[in-house]
Amino acid sequence: MAALNFKHLRYFWAVAKSGSIARASAQLHVTPQSISVQLRELDAALGVELMRRAGRGLELTEVGRRILSYADEIFSLGDELLEVARDQTARKRLPFMIGIADSVPKSVAYRVVEPALHLEEPVQLVCREGRLAGLLADLAVHRLDIVIADRPMPTEFKVRGYNHLLGTSDLTVFGAPAVVNSLSGPFPASLHNAPFLMPGEGVSVRPRLAQWLEDQDLHPHIVGEFDDSALLKAFGQGGAGLFVAPTAIADHVCGQYGVLRVGRIEAVVEQLYAITTERRLKHPATVAMSQAAQQDLFGAAQAGAARARKARRGRTGAR
Repeated sequence: MAALNFKHLRYFWAVAKSGSIARASAQLHVTPQSISVQLRELDAALGVELMRRAGRGLELTEVGRRILSYADEIFSLGDELLEVARDQTARKRLPFMIGIADSVPKSVAYRVVEPALHLEEPVQLVCREGRLAGLLADLAVHRLDIVIADRPMPTEFKVRGYNHLLGTSDLTVFGAPAVVNSLSGPFPASLHNAPFLMPGEGVSVRPRLAQWLEDQDLHPHIVGEFDDSALLKAFGQGGAGLFVAPTAIADHVCGQYGVLRVGRIEAVVEQLYAITTERRLKHPATVAMSQAAQQDLFGAAQAGAARARKARRGRTGAR
């Protein structure tokens, strides 16, 4: 038997579905005579009769009904194939796998990653959040393209990876209006005995913040400790206590959570790293993220800190 001619099968399927050669002819934009010839050739190729005359029309034979069920499946799969092809052609987006350490503030992570959405050749972002150790393990086996973390890769990890500093920012203390209005005295003395929300043990800035408080002989009332920065801010928004966040996102924190600035802790600096398996950043998405972080996100905060230091030196000199 010769190979199946799918053009003949398509004509048979159209006639069976429409109910007549005339209607199939209109749908397929071919003459009725051409369809009749194709149907006879299909019968001859299969060695069976698929349709027979019934009055002025046609009806399926028993074997014709069985063949029609196969044709339904064949052309349904064909439609699915075309849909998949059209979908892939329309998207043409390669997945870009990003791991974000759960200790990184969500608003910082968004502002760092967002430039990857505007590349000339678009990517499909796939973001995974978790503990740094697990994310580095996924990076090592190429399940991730990059890891965003608030610390460099620990030296005890036997993973071939490279740390790329995205930027640094000092800290600002924030509080809900009711809490801020209850404080007494100038900053930072006003932090003593004030309700305070500490970053959790898993947050890299925690030890430096605790040491700064100790050095200043400040002992706030620690209401709670939070590994998740978004949860910490939500408690701060509710008035549970004062909290710190990077100065680089101070405007966002005030606008998003309805809190007020209390003061700035320039001596405590938070860092942000991109960890990759590349010694040099090459992927267009990682390059865009790095440039935006250094120039826009952290650049403004560092410039503001420099202006504040200059202003203080000017006041000291004037005295």
